[in-house]
Formats: sequence, structure tokens, C-alpha cells
Amino acid sequence: MPHGHSFLGCILFSIMSLVSCVTQAANTDDLGGGGRPVGADYSRSPVYGANGMAATAHPLASQVAINILQAGGTAVDAAIAANAALGLMEPTGNGIGGDIFVILWDPSTQKLYGYNGSGRSPVAMELEALKSAIAAMKDAGKLDANYAGIPSHGSLPVTVPGTVDGWFALHERFGRLPMKDVLAPAVQYARDGFPVTPVIAYALGRNLARFQQVEGMIEEFDNARATYFENNTSPPAGALFRNPDLANTLEVLGKEGRDAFYKGSLAKVMATYFKRIGAPMSYEDLAAHRGEWVEPASVNYRGYDVYELPPNGQGFAALQMLSMLKNVDLTQWSRGSAEVFHYLVEAKRLAFEDVARYYADPDAMEIDPAALLTDAYGKQRFGLIDPDKVSVEFGPGDPKIEGEGDTTYLTVADKSGMMVSLIQSNYRGMGSGLVPDGLGFMLQDRGELFSLNPAHANAYAPGKRPFHTIIPAFVMKDGAPVMSFGLMGGSMQPQGHVQVLVNMIDFGMNIQEAGDAARFLHDGGREPTGVDGDPLGTLYLEPGVSAQTIGKLQAMGHKTKVDDSGGRFGGYQAISVDAKKGSYAGATEMRKDGTVAAY
Repeated sequence: MPHGHSFLGCILFSIMSLVSCVTQAANTDDLGGGGRPVGADYSRSPVYGANGMAATAHPLASQVAINILQAGGTAVDAAIAANAALGLMEPTGNGIGGDIFVILWDPSTQKLYGYNGSGRSPVAMELEALKSAIAAMKDAGKLDANYAGIPSHGSLPVTVPGTVDGWFALHERFGRLPMKDVLAPAVQYARDGFPVTPVIAYALGRNLARFQQVEGMIEEFDNARATYFENNTSPPAGALFRNPDLANTLEVLGKEGRDAFYKGSLAKVMATYFKRIGAPMSYEDLAAHRGEWVEPASVNYRGYDVYELPPNGQGFAALQMLSMLKNVDLTQWSRGSAEVFHYLVEAKRLAFEDVARYYADPDAMEIDPAALLTDAYGKQRFGLIDPDKVSVEFGPGDPKIEGEGDTTYLTVADKSGMMVSLIQSNYRGMGSGLVPDGLGFMLQDRGELFSLNPAHANAYAPGKRPFHTIIPAFVMKDGAPVMSFGLMGGSMQPQGHVQVLVNMIDFGMNIQEAGDAARFLHDGGREPTGVDGDPLGTLYLEPGVSAQTIGKLQAMGHKTKVDDSGGRFGGYQAISVDAKKGSYAGATEMRKDGTVAAY
């Protein structure tokens, strides 16, 4: 054997031996974290910048946003550019087949703006027709006979995608660069390719396995397979991924504008696809879509005004939790104590009872949502928490107003002080499993969150917006912006928002520590869909919660389970502003692939 080959062989043998030794050591005696000169040992430093900042779930998307800012774009331009890139790079969580929600601080008007970009159900399908279609799927063996609710995949849960309309609504009001330039980076990456990140590689594999399990629900899966799962496999971490169909679609949007998606060439392709597969969605549904500007609402928590968007999203659940928690001084215990966890979990359970009962399309809600946020109602609901033990079951409250999966989150701030809190999603997994012919994106399955109970405010009806899980958030103090933040991940979102805020406001953690600290996810109870779980539910905890705390929580009656996967506990991004120092601080989620970029 030539010397070069022999040398290479020795190197490879040595590397393999080292990997083997490291793996063996990790399996027998795991190496823990190191130490830090400042801050918590489990965390990293926040990122600081003076001119502009972006925090997203993908390093390349964060860099795209910074490049747009440096080219003279606003925070809105940069947020749209990053979102377009994430639809390509993180297709397991978002894309232009889904919906969008935004809270935005505009320094020129000194005002917060909210945008609800959720789409509606098909106008041609009534509730009884939907029930008949579900029954037919069961009879045909495409759906388990015991399946409850609306199918998770296929055409029945598809609602009109609201993201593109949201982009153009935001851009018209707060953008500066031409939309063609804003979308150009995503177009280039879609054509030339980008390396798949580890968490997305993992998620693609999980989604492929799930699609294979439910393929009977999906009218056609060939397009999705060709777009994302070449040779019926998912791309591994580091593999170059391309999506030329999506590149073409984004180019059309850049040239022809918003109407291409809802009335023009792209809409016609989607309408033809709907007819081909027998979907209830139609061209008329696309053409009728419009998102809306809405007023964010707030609760004051220990001097900070925390803002969320009103229903049909679940943002008010976070505000309800804070409205309850401000009735107790959590700092009398340590942050990792069972007492703090207990109060947070019980507040979550109480808030989610109201979510299940009342939250719906605002046009169909039975109460004024503002009634859920009064101090009196928060105090009343807090009074139901037993400080010593878990309550086996709660019910919804009776608010009166006085005188009454998967998702991506990103935040961007620019030199002028504009700050954008943006969340966007296809809902469960990657969405419905349906990719319109040649367009390169998957349609959402958000309609799964309707109820089939005609008496419920969230009951399915034609042309109606379903209950939504995705929620951006914003914090103000004394009329000035403090932080733009969010935390993706289904029902984890409002309880994650509250945990981050408690970590910062009550316990003084910095913006990065607050996200890195161990979290809980409470799962169970009633659902807006009417498909209810165990009233007590399960309290999932990360390994950073001590055995002592877990033991005490169990003694209080909580059903606990430790989960070290990271997958349940959401994806956090945040940017805070310090006007006195003249700088931004940013944080990103260690449980995802993202970064904070600044200049």
C-alpha cells in the first residue's frame, strides 16, 4: 500500500477509535457542562448590537435579515426576507402555505400594531358535509373508525394560506425595498441549495415517518415526496437541499405581487390542483382572502405591559396566566422550587379551560375577549389555586367585564428602532401533506383545530377562521418598547411566554438565560376542538429540574414525566432594547438551530 494511503488509514483508524472512546464514555459517564466567568453555567452570553439585529431559528435566515438591513431595508423588509428563507430552510415548521401573525413597534408613530393573517375554511363546505366526508373516509379505511375530530392531514383541514397576504400588507405599510429584492435571497438559496441543519434533518425524518403512517388520509403525496423526500428518504444534516419550484414561486411573487397568489397565476395553479384531488378549497376561497390589522391587548405584570394578539389566537392565555400570577409573590421561593412550578402549572390549566371554552374566530366569540383580562377576573381565577396540592379538575370561568405539532418564530430590529415580532406556521408537522403542482410549498392543516360540535364558538363553518396556536409577543414599559419575543410550539407557546417572563421579571435572568433555563410543558385538559384529554394532564419537565422539586410536585399530585428530547419545549427568540445604552440584546433557542446576528 502506498505511504499516503497507509497514513490516511492510520488517521481514519485513530479518529474512529477516538469517536468510539468518546461515545463509550458518554454512555457510561456523561460529561456535563462547563463553567462561565459570568452568568449561569447552563447558558451563553446574549448577543449585543447597536444598528440592527435578527434572531431566527436558522443561521442563514438571520444573516439574510442582516443583509437586508444593511442594504437599507426596514425591520419589516428583513423579517419578510427571513421568513421567506425559513419557509425554504425550515419547511417542517412554516412556509407560504401557512398563516402569519405579527406585532410591530413603529418608532415614527410611537405605536404598536398587530396583524392577524389567518385564513378561512372553504365556503362551499358546510359542517354536515364535512362530517359526511369524515364518515366516508372511515368507511373507506382511510381513517381509523375511532378517530375523533377533523383529519390531521389531507384536504379537509386545509384553510386558505394567509402568509403571502400578510407579507404584502406589512410591506405596503412599513417596507422600503422592492419586494423582488426582499425575496431574492430565498430565491437564490432555493435554486443553489443550502446545507440542512441538524434539528431540521431530525424533524424531516420524523415528518416522513408520520406521513407514511397517515398517507391514506392524503389525496396525493407524490408532489410532497418529490419536493422534500427524494427517493422516499429525508435529507441528513449537512446535505445540500434545493427547491427550484419554490424559487420560481417566490420569483413570481416578487414580480407580480400579492394578487398572483390569490387571484393570478399561482392561484389558478392551486385551484386546478384542488379540483384534481377533489379538495373543497377553491379559487373563490383564495380570491376572497384578506388578513386584518388588529389591536394588541396587554396585561401589566409587575410594571411591565405584556402584549399579545386577541383571539382567534391563544395569546390571551399567556395574559390570563400573568393576570393570575401577579396575585402571588413568586420570589419568596427559588425559581426551581416546586412551589413556583405549581403556581405556573395551575395558572396554565385555569387559562386553558377558558381557551377551550371561549377562544375562536372573533366574529363568533360569545364573550368580549377583554373580559378575560380584567384584574378582578384574574384574581377570581387565582383564588381557585390550592397552594398545597393540585386540583384534579378545573372548569372554564364566567368572565364579566366591568361596565361587563409546528411553527417558526423570528424577531428583527432595525437602526430606527422598529421592532418586529413575527410568527408563522403550517400547523401540525409540515402541514397537510399536499403540495400544489410545481409550486414547491405545502398547504397548512390549520382547519384541524375546528370543533365538530355545532354549539361551540369554534365550530367548523364555511368561511370561518379556526382557533390558532401561533402567537407573537411584545413587552413595553412606561410607553417604550422593551422586548420583542416569542416561543414556537403548539400549546407550549403561552406557557413558554410566561416562563420566560417570570424568569426575567421575577428572577432577574438575562434574555438568554431566561430561554435556556429548564422548562415545563403541561399537556392535557379540555381542547377548543372538543377532543379533550385527561383533566389533570401530564407535566413534562426538562432534566434541569431537580429530583427534589419533581418529588415535591408528585407529592402535590402532579403527574410528572422527565423529557430530555428538547422537542416538546418550544423554540424561543428574543430581542430587547436598552435606550439608555443605545443597544439591542438578542437571544436564540438552544433547542433549535438558530442564531442571533447583529451589526
